[in-house]
Amino acid sequence: MATLVAPEDFSPGEDALAINRACQGWGTDEKAIISILGHRNAAQRKQIRLAYQEIYLEDLTKQLKSELSGDFERAICHWILDPVERDTVLANEALKKARPDYRVILETAYMKSPEELLAVKRTYQFLYKRSLEEDVASHTTGDMRRLLIAVVSVYRYEGEEIDEGVAHSEANILGDEIQGGALKGEEIIRILSTRSKAQLIATFNNYKQIHGTSITKSLRGDPTDEFSAALRAAIRCVRNPKKYLQKVLCNVINNMGTDEDTLSRVIITRAEKDLKEMKELYLERNSRSLDDAVSSETTGDYKAFLLTLLGNQEF
Repeated sequence: MATLVAPEDFSPGEDALAINRACQGWGTDEKAIISILGHRNAAQRKQIRLAYQEIYLEDLTKQLKSELSGDFERAICHWILDPVERDTVLANEALKKARPDYRVILETAYMKSPEELLAVKRTYQFLYKRSLEEDVASHTTGDMRRLLIAVVSVYRYEGEEIDEGVAHSEANILGDEIQGGALKGEEIIRILSTRSKAQLIATFNNYKQIHGTSITKSLRGDPTDEFSAALRAAIRCVRNPKKYLQKVLCNVINNMGTDEDTLSRVIITRAEKDLKEMKELYLERNSRSLDDAVSSETTGDYKAFLLTLLGNQEF
């Protein structure tokens, strides 16, 4: 379930006027902006952007970028984008980092339906005049490049039908490749990039039955090996997206220095989907709630905005 509860009755014109008022004068009224945009769903935010453009002949994103700053500015500007455009922008930003964030590309590939992934790829070409595959190839190398290009290039079958014979056979193939001591990645990339999610889950289950351990545990090795880490992330995205994202949140909050970009990405992209269940998972596996963790690790308007999206009634 979503944590965002948007009002059914709202006026995009009045919201646009209120946001403009919040941007006037000597100082921006960030609390007013949060109180409006932090309680509007994707369709309503789109209407507000259109109303703002019509009234002021200016793009709302540009206006907010000029008024806000830091983590808060980046988070709220991502939030007001259409979901497909936001996923596209997040993928581009992840690839442009000095150390590209492969997790964003894997989440885009595995947490979207085939049609949603196709929409992201089309939007990517429209916004950046390059294909997503082209930029993945430009910013990655070796096995990581082969994995990421493969998973974003596929139009994956989405049905629930599985072939148990194939699942058993490919579980053995994966075992031979992983446990052979030299992970070349050819077969695991082929399987992860061509099989449906239902077929992959059946293969992973067969792997555990055959080898007595989960495939992710078998892939644990050198902690500095990004390719093995990417394989584990891909498998977790397939098996249980909510559990995977909850673990991402744990890692970015509990490590030395919070990764604000990742924290924002997870909360923003799941607030209208399943963030409520992820909060429950987080509480089960940690000694504090996600709200408390975010409150202690962030400050100011950025904290207020994230807590709003988490459903905190104080904001």
